[in-house]
This record gives sequence, structure tokens and C-alpha cells, in this order.
Amino acid sequence: MSSQNQDLVVVGKLGATYGIKGWLKVFSYTEQSESIFAYQPWLIKVKGEWKPIQIESWKKHGQGMVAKLEGLDIREDAQIFTNAEVAVHADQLPALSGEEFYWRELYGMSVVTTEGYDLGKVTDILETGSNDVLVVKANLKDAFGQKERLIPFLDEQVIKSIDRTAQRIEVDWDPGF
Repeated sequence: MSSQNQDLVVVGKLGATYGIKGWLKVFSYTEQSESIFAYQPWLIKVKGEWKPIQIESWKKHGQGMVAKLEGLDIREDAQIFTNAEVAVHADQLPALSGEEFYWRELYGMSVVTTEGYDLGKVTDILETGSNDVLVVKANLKDAFGQKERLIPFLDEQVIKSIDRTAQRIEVDWDPGF
């Protein structure tokens, strides 16, 4: 991603065309799926470039949603957007309180035990249903021979603190596990 695109957040993806009037299926990654339509304009990745586009209309369709994008009036015009990512600028996201954060802020943070052992850096977050899990890539010369650790994101029980400034997450976790 180029420097001008570093503040983009992917919030969904467009699916197959729907009907003959240029509608597309929409797959939202937002917590409330319909929230994706609150962000305007969308930035759609087409042929490796992000292009701004307005939503003309949207509606629920079965278990999913479909949208009509401005300027797309026939199925053939909409087909070039099939499987395209949908992003917005990070500053379009709602402001959070001091104790809240977006998952994207955790990527790349160092994870350190309460005893000071450096477990590695957050590379992914898994949603398991019961609780989310941090995927932490261990340092190259990890004393415990670990390459990756899965640490449950249990606030207060496992996650002791998150320091945005220091880019550090403190956890109560056994480094050998």
C-alpha cells in the first residue's frame, strides 16, 4: 500500500452482480453489517488502484445486502467491481474513548509478559466466537523455541495493558505455552 493509502481501512468486499441494473452483492466486515453504508465515499480497488465511488442505493436481500453504485446502470458495467475490496479513510471511522481501540491498531505491537519477556509481535487476530485470539509471531531466537503463539484476548485476565504510544501489549502469559 502506498503512503497515501496507509490510512485506508478495508471494511468489506463486493460480490457478484445482482440483476441487470448494475447492483452488486456486498459483504461487510463491519461489526454491524449495515454500518458499511454509513461511510461515504467508498474507495473501491480496481486494477490495483483505489477509486472513490458513491452509493446510490442499497437494500437487504435474503441474508445479505446489495448495493447500487453511482454510474453503474447495467450488469456489464458492474461486473468489473466483482470481488473488489471496499475501503474507507481511517478518519471516517467513529472516534473511540481512551480505553477503546480498533483491532487494526494492535497489528505490529510488541507483546510482553508481565515479567518482561518479549513474546513477539501481533500479526493477526482470530475471531473464535467465545473470545478473540492474538496471533503473535515469536522473535527469531525465542528462548522457548516458539515460532508463533496464540494468546486469548481476555481483558484483565490475560491482557493486562495496551500502550498505544509504546506500541506494546502486556500479558499474563507463560512464554513456554
